[in-house]
Amino acid sequence: TDPGAHATPSGLPADGDWLHAIVPGTVGAALQAASRWRPEDAVGFDGFDWWYVAEIEGGGPTILALDGLATIAEVFLDEALVLLSDSMFVRHEIELPLAGRHRLAIAFRSLDGWLAGRKGRARWRPRLFEPPTLRFARTLLLGRVPGWGPPVQAVGPTRELNLVPVSSLRVLERRLQARISDGDGLLDVVVRLSRPVSGWVTARCGAIDFVLVDEGDGWLRGRVELPDVEPWWPHTHGRPALHPVAIEAGGERFDLGRVGFRTLGLDRGADSHGFGLVVNGTPVFCRGACWTSSDIVALPTTREAIAPLLTLARDAGMNMIRVGATMGYECDGFHALCDELGMMVWQDFAFSNFDYPAGDPAFCAAVEAEARHLLHRLQGSPSLAVLCGGSEVAQQAAMLGMPAALWSNRIFDELLSRIAAEARPDVPYLPNTPWGGDLPFVADRGVSHYYGLSAHRRPLAEARRAGVRFSAESLGLANVPDGVVTLEPDRPACVHPDVVERRSHDVAASWAFEDIRNHYTEVLYGVDVAALRRADPERFLSFARATSAELMADAYAEWRREGSPTRGVLVWWLRDLAPGAGWGLIDAGGVPKAAYWGCKRVFRPVGLVLTDENLNGLRLHLFNETAEPSPVRLRLRCLRDGETAVMEASAEMVLQPRLTVALAATTLFGGFFDTTYAFRFGEPAHDVTVASLHDAATGALLAEAFHFPLGRGHERRDVGLAAILSRAAEGWRLTVTTRRLAQSVRVRCDGVLPSDNYFHLAPGEGRTLSLAGAGDDAPSGTVEALDGLAAVAFAMQPPDPAGEKPAGA
Repeated sequence: TDPGAHATPSGLPADGDWLHAIVPGTVGAALQAASRWRPEDAVGFDGFDWWYVAEIEGGGPTILALDGLATIAEVFLDEALVLLSDSMFVRHEIELPLAGRHRLAIAFRSLDGWLAGRKGRARWRPRLFEPPTLRFARTLLLGRVPGWGPPVQAVGPTRELNLVPVSSLRVLERRLQARISDGDGLLDVVVRLSRPVSGWVTARCGAIDFVLVDEGDGWLRGRVELPDVEPWWPHTHGRPALHPVAIEAGGERFDLGRVGFRTLGLDRGADSHGFGLVVNGTPVFCRGACWTSSDIVALPTTREAIAPLLTLARDAGMNMIRVGATMGYECDGFHALCDELGMMVWQDFAFSNFDYPAGDPAFCAAVEAEARHLLHRLQGSPSLAVLCGGSEVAQQAAMLGMPAALWSNRIFDELLSRIAAEARPDVPYLPNTPWGGDLPFVADRGVSHYYGLSAHRRPLAEARRAGVRFSAESLGLANVPDGVVTLEPDRPACVHPDVVERRSHDVAASWAFEDIRNHYTEVLYGVDVAALRRADPERFLSFARATSAELMADAYAEWRREGSPTRGVLVWWLRDLAPGAGWGLIDAGGVPKAAYWGCKRVFRPVGLVLTDENLNGLRLHLFNETAEPSPVRLRLRCLRDGETAVMEASAEMVLQPRLTVALAATTLFGGFFDTTYAFRFGEPAHDVTVASLHDAATGALLAEAFHFPLGRGHERRDVGLAAILSRAAEGWRLTVTTRRLAQSVRVRCDGVLPSDNYFHLAPGEGRTLSLAGAGDDAPSGTVEALDGLAAVAFAMQPPDPAGEKPAGA
């Protein structure tokens, strides 16, 4: 309805144009389900009032629990106003006197109208959000950022609504604190029940029972020790062991969730300017991406909606997800999955860029309620690894010329810091991101948002020169999805076929991220992008995809090398919010892009990377993050024309646990060879160096790395690519081989996810891929190399009469 058209439910038309409500859900989800709206319609919801109505019944006092209302909400029982909420980040419980049938109505008032009445001059005005008065609202910023995706404002009951009799026994509050001391687990359990109970109240952690005691203040407390407890680890470093906790009271059992036992420290480095996480005494290199909702419209809270994305992240070797300030707070199921998968969580509080009214007592009270609600939900979650006051608030102020005293305020320096220390003393707290240098956004101090490579078009050597310590977001590129992309001839960039605004961009910038990616295509491949785009759009897209993968892999190789000061880098966005060439490693449909596969190559816990040390030659960096020694066979080859080995060496060794080691290529070769072509003695002897790491016992390929001393090049040639499809007990497999080096090999098979993609393939190193999602019928598709002449088709062929095995075309 129009704003203010109905003050109470009495005037609502019974025969109006009502739609089925989706709860938990949003206005957008209900309209979309009824085919009344699409995200691309660009019709905002903040300009209207939205009414939700339900018939309820009961007898006696009843608790109405509302876990999240977005955002200015009035709750009515019949005609009586029983709640006014102005934050979507807090939980409410209201006691309702039910007597038979009643009408429950929630009016979500126009946020535009509410903001129009907000007054107070800000010291700065960010250009990222509209309107600037959003600084007063405690609501989701996602969907209100022009350029990031469709304008889908969160309005509606985004979390669960429940009716519970007052007389029922409930756990009102719980506090779980799990820690390790000398190898033993210590768990403190503190709960408050809705009413007193007779008899013992017992708790159980794993297989150990213990008693909770009321010390006279209404809280039940207990502690248990678990000898030699199995600790929780990020999945890259060990097993994320979890232990269920439950209590029994009044003859009922209450599940309090699962806890993990781990220690978590912050290493600031020898110069006190670093930022590195230490888990269970072991330094951890954090890599991953910034989270975006699995559905910007519905904001789902189910495991089924969230698990595919987190599983893809885990399978790529990521061990950290950042829930940024613009993304609000995720549901309990998200954090439970991160606990289970061994994915550390960097959690921002939902404050970004604005000059927030820290001097307003009512606003600060709402912030405190919000923070306590969040941390109450995350009690005992071992995956919670960093708490951060807000995103780019200090950076925004500094970049607009504000003095250092105004970069932060008491919300971040005092209020959130105090609450975090009380509720989760085991988790480091940071006032802002970026943070830590003379200016809050310098790369070589504290935490940065590093876009030197990507947005700022710095040379590839900048990855090392910048001295990045920890980057909470980085590497923003217009990553082209793997599916069909239409290039409009009158557009200067690769965009969605329907709406140009669907490309991710910053509205305040004078450049587009397509331009950034195209710049690096020219740097990496020496190709004239503008000419290629006009002459061969499909090949242009192939280079665009490969560029994202190669740039990210090269950058992470620098950051993961032995001696690097970098302790963590997170990519800006795991998943796109809308179709098109967005920042995500995964497209809006949940399909990994080339950038995803490039990151996967350098994210694995046991692997190797190569770095060009110029006159010091080529250096191999081998790492083993796991708890067990890893016997490996290392092979190093320099190939001329991508085919003929002109220098070769191999060695067997044991990679010790939790260690990164560096070897010079000359150490393996046993003498001088100009692997980097830095000395320039005559014509180059080779054009690619291939390093491969194999399991010493099984021969299985663990990792590969490539170095191109003359550049990657863009010329096509016959590389002798071949693909053979076969059926194994576990499903369909595809074996790809090549006669010459094949760059950025791409497997295209509709509806099927290969176990690897966009990989380089050296002669003699065939790659066998599993094809997830393929049914009983043989899948068919193509394999192509960026430097190959033509794609190779694969499909199951009928058996040869002579008895030969089926082969791919």
